[in-house]
Amino acid sequence: MAKKYWLMKSEPDTFSLDQLKKDKTTWWEGVRNYQARNYMMKDMQVADEVLFYHSNAEPPGVAGLATISKLAEADQLQFDKKSDVYDPKATKEKPNWFCTEVKFKTKFKNFISLDHIRQNKKLAEMLVIKKGSRLSIQPVTKAEYDQICQLGQA
Repeated sequence: MAKKYWLMKSEPDTFSLDQLKKDKTTWWEGVRNYQARNYMMKDMQVADEVLFYHSNAEPPGVAGLATISKLAEADQLQFDKKSDVYDPKATKEKPNWFCTEVKFKTKFKNFISLDHIRQNKKLAEMLVIKKGSRLSIQPVTKAEYDQICQLGQA
């Protein structure tokens, strides 16, 4: 199966690229959007490449790279009554939500802001710059991934 490329958003106050670097890996849990869940469940493969995007930040943008290190498994937070993303309809036998494991790869020398992405003609089709595109997990093309890496000097 061909390698795929993704942009995954996280609020740096919640979970930053620096935290991923420290932890080495994390389960990308707490996603409660069906399309994003389906990307993790059905499309992501081990060794797929990830642009780690800091959202709801000043400025928002791509901070570095990660890779998918484990296939999707049931998101354990859906079973935790104390969790903000608890799902009373989910059962261990029939979970509703899944997450992949993500592994730190590198932090960019140059942070690539959303404005910088918008101004780059080679990145004009990226979903992250489309109006109304708030999805926390988005596919990107190899060309877009390579261009962002070049800009970040990864």
